[in-house]
Amino acid sequence: MSELPSEPARRPFRRSFRKRRRYVDLPVGARRRLMSVSVLRSAAAVALLLGVYYTAPLDRQLDGGTWLRFGFGLVLFAGVVVWQVRSIGRSEFPRVRAIQAISTGLTLLMVLYAGTYCVISFNQPDGFSEALSRTDALYFTVTVFATVGFGDIVPRTELARVVTMTQMLVGLLALGLVAKVLWGAVETAVRRRDAEDPDEPTLSPGATPERR
Repeated sequence: MSELPSEPARRPFRRSFRKRRRYVDLPVGARRRLMSVSVLRSAAAVALLLGVYYTAPLDRQLDGGTWLRFGFGLVLFAGVVVWQVRSIGRSEFPRVRAIQAISTGLTLLMVLYAGTYCVISFNQPDGFSEALSRTDALYFTVTVFATVGFGDIVPRTELARVVTMTQMLVGLLALGLVAKVLWGAVETAVRRRDAEDPDEPTLSPGATPERR
């Protein structure tokens, strides 16, 4: 009987095995744990962003600093998207990672616009059809993003309408381009994972390679 391969010779096999794990190959218990962790992480990120939104000082003057912060928020959103795309490409379970990315990115975008609407409403009481509380501004942001348009809250001043139009455009980009980029990263990660050692059999957890 031939000797077992040495430790260095077995390491590539172990690394390849770890990279080739698929969600469908996991036991039911492991799938549930993975999805539970993913949901908890997404919920924690959403709760953190909402907590920042509801505690941030939004009763401030509408000046150049407001638009600098607004522009920084858009840059931050773009940076989060880029970081999430890279994370998806390195992730062992890219589809699960993409769900977290979408929930975090969309929440960040909506909170950014809701905060801006609050500042506009505080400085321009006639900017909207009614004075906006934080919840009202978030509600209006969601209706614009979802293109529902109930009509109960509408922008009236030129500034409010311009910001609302930018949200419409950014929302279209977020739904189209960003979603395409994220899912493109998912498909790229899946293809790269499947291309690694395609002839190597997938082992179930706890199994050992066959001795020759």
